[in-house]
Amino acid sequence: MYTTIQAAHSYWAYLVLIVTFFAVINAIMGLVSKREYKPQDFRISLFTLIVTHLQLVLGMLIFFTSPLVAWFNEGVGMKEIMKDPTMRLYSVEHPLMMIITIALITIGYSKHKKKLTSTPKFKTLAIFYTLGFIALLSRIPWSSWF
Repeated sequence: MYTTIQAAHSYWAYLVLIVTFFAVINAIMGLVSKREYKPQDFRISLFTLIVTHLQLVLGMLIFFTSPLVAWFNEGVGMKEIMKDPTMRLYSVEHPLMMIITIALITIGYSKHKKKLTSTPKFKTLAIFYTLGFIALLSRIPWSSWF
């Protein structure tokens, strides 16, 4: 079961990366061009929210079952986790930054819905989705991607 969830999490990550990038570009282009906020813009931001949250669910399943996450191994303390760069990445850095990413995307999505005109909607999405995208890129385990 672990390998299936890990494969799903790994392949879904490509979709998350592409969709989030597309949502950031859409928000920035909407802001710069001062175009009207349309239903397709809402769908793009909503789809990004859904895709990232599904990735979080898969990631949480992996977090509690992965042999790379050392928190649940007997005899391994925080001192050992923080000394080993690989264990630190998978046990602390990656999960924390991905939760921050999803929090930023969720906040941006929630805030943009409260705005009444197009420019503030695009501005809110552009700020929060870009920050989320940067956080996402900062802690992807690139060595396991290529």
